[in-house]
Amino acid sequence: MTLNREHDDLGAEDLKIITLARSARARNGVPEGAAVRDETGRTYVAGTVDLESLKLSALRTAVAMAVASGARSLEAAAVVSAAETASDDDRAAVRDLGGADTPVLLAGLDGRLRVAVTAG
Repeated sequence: MTLNREHDDLGAEDLKIITLARSARARNGVPEGAAVRDETGRTYVAGTVDLESLKLSALRTAVAMAVASGARSLEAAAVVSAAETASDDDRAAVRDLGGADTPVLLAGLDGRLRVAVTAG
């Protein structure tokens, strides 16, 4: 489901996770950067993992980091990517921890919101 959100309508916390995701991508020189915010407001930031034995998108890595750190739910997720949409696998990972209504914000490489969808 696509949410009707414009970049200018995003709250400060959503803009923050987009900025964190963009920074992770640039800092690590990876195709994607992602950040998630848990139910307590803590954020988890990750980049794409591309090892011979392990391949994870940035968003799935950020969700895994949240789970490993004890997060019980997610408030929102953001990914910065050249992709046009958030993948079904990425949305499923967010849905598993945050529920079907968790917003997934997809921003372009310039950090501008491209699309906002729900995990469900």
